[in-house]
Formats: sequence, structure tokens, C-alpha cells
Amino acid sequence: MMMSAAAIVVGFVLLVWGAERFVLGASATARSFGVSPLIVGLTIVGFGTSAPELLVSGVAAWNGNPGLAIGNGLGSNITNIALVLGVAALVKPLDVHSQTLRRELPVLLMIMAFVLVLILDSDLSRGDGLLMLCGLVLMIYWLVMLGMRSRSDPMINEFDAEMPEQMTVAKSLMWLILGMVVLFVGSQVLVKGAVEIAVALGISDLIIGLTIIAIGTSLPELAATVMSALRNEHDIAIGNVIGSNMFNLLGVMGLPGLLSPTTLASDVLTRDYPLMIGLTVALFVMAYGFRGGHGRINRVEALILIAVFSGYLYILYRSAIGAPLI
Repeated sequence: MMMSAAAIVVGFVLLVWGAERFVLGASATARSFGVSPLIVGLTIVGFGTSAPELLVSGVAAWNGNPGLAIGNGLGSNITNIALVLGVAALVKPLDVHSQTLRRELPVLLMIMAFVLVLILDSDLSRGDGLLMLCGLVLMIYWLVMLGMRSRSDPMINEFDAEMPEQMTVAKSLMWLILGMVVLFVGSQVLVKGAVEIAVALGISDLIIGLTIIAIGTSLPELAATVMSALRNEHDIAIGNVIGSNMFNLLGVMGLPGLLSPTTLASDVLTRDYPLMIGLTVALFVMAYGFRGGHGRINRVEALILIAVFSGYLYILYRSAIGAPLI
């Protein structure tokens, strides 16, 4: 058990470091070829912050643990909104000024509805996985077009300030490749440790994916979002979560379908997916700006998000030990 726990810790460290190196290398490479900061932020950074989830999902599905992969995808989305944005807005209330984010939020809702339609039969088939991954390609294309059309969005200056310093193409490619290798190794170590703990404790891969794996792979988003809030880069803080959740729904959920088709546990559609829908709708209401002016997540709303996340963890704990909620 101790060795498995150590493997999880080592895996998380490798994933966090590998994701940071991957984003650095990819962003610097794109900058060398004159790609705009907004396009880099919407695509490369969004993909990079979801890279740990994507690799863990792929490795878990390939090793025959699709429940862990599905739990990772759904759990990361729940964690991103309820914990990551909750903590960031508690540290500093988040204001939304970006029109780009207002275009992304409805798309996130549509993607969520699209994935729900595919899995309503409780089966995640290869056809479902293929459709999700095709949707991922279309989403990336849409983000690139959106970045090319947005000329005066507040996020442009925020992303520009976060862009890495100019480096040679050879050096940026070196960091890109090294980051990918470390991500792959970290995901292998993490999945092995997580599966061993699940077997030792007699709990499902799904619960492990929803809790330990989801929280751990969301650590890069938590760190990046809190730092963005402290730097008054509020649009980036929320944009990272929106982008990551879109990638998670189409990529992280799509990979297990393609690699290891499975029947979903009943709790996915009765407990986990409905909570993700509710949190996403709440984010839409808070961030879109229906209350006049710009959108805003204040400290009261942040506390509610954190309370919801704490309650969800309690429900998962009771489920894992086979005890009634009350």
C-alpha cells in the first residue's frame, strides 16, 4: 500500500512538471512561427492543462481500467468548477470581461449535451468515442477561428503577458518532446498505483478516478487559476477551466470509448453527470453576466461551490464504504 501511495505521489509530480514543460515548449514553438497569443492560449494552453487527464485516461483505458478513465474525466470537470474556481474566487473574486469566454460558455454547454446524448444508453462504445474525438478536432478548429477573429479581446493582453520568453525552435521542441515523455511516464506510474490501491481497498476504479486522480490531475489548473486571479488575469483564470472542461468531455471521455468500450456504472448518469451539469449551468449564470455588466464569481458563490464539492466528496466516501448517506 505504501509503495502504491508513493507511486501516486511520484506520478502526480511527473504529470505536473511534464504538463508545465509541454505547455512551455508548445507555446514557445507556436510563438516562433508567429501564432497569436490568444490562439496559443485557447488551444495549446487549454490542451496542455488537460494533458495529465488525457494521458491518464488513455493509459487507464489501454490497461483495461475504463472506469478510472471515465471517473477522471467527470471528476476533473467537477473539481475544476467547484474546487479550482471556488478556491480562486475565494482568494480574489473573479470578474469576466472577455467576449471570447462568453462565446465559449454556450459551446461548453452544447458539448456537455452532446456527450450526454451519446452515453444515455449507459454504453460507451467505440462509435461514441470516435464521435467525441471528432468533436474534439472540430472544437480545436473552432477555437483557432475564434482566436483569429478576436482582435481586441481583454484576454489577448493577459495571454501575451503569460507567453514564455523567446527561445530557439530547437530548444522549444526539446521542452515539448521532454514534456510529452514525462507526461507519459507519469501517467503510467500514477495509473499503476491507483489501480493497486483500488484493489487493496476493494473500491471501484470509478471512485478512485473521481477523487484521487481527478483532484491530483487538476492541481495544475488550481495553481494556474489562483496565480491568474492574484495577477488580476481573471479571464484567463476562468478561461483555463472552461477550456480544460471542453477538452475533458471530448478527449478524456472519448479515449476510453475508443480504446476500451465499456458499460457505464449507474452512478455516472444518476450522480456524477447531473452534478457536472448543475455546476456548469451555475458557472454559465455567474460568468456570462446576466445580472448586468460583466460576469462575476464573488466570495459567497465561491463558498457555495466549495461546500458543494465537500458534500460531493462525502457522498463518494459513503458510497465507497457501502454506507447509506444518512
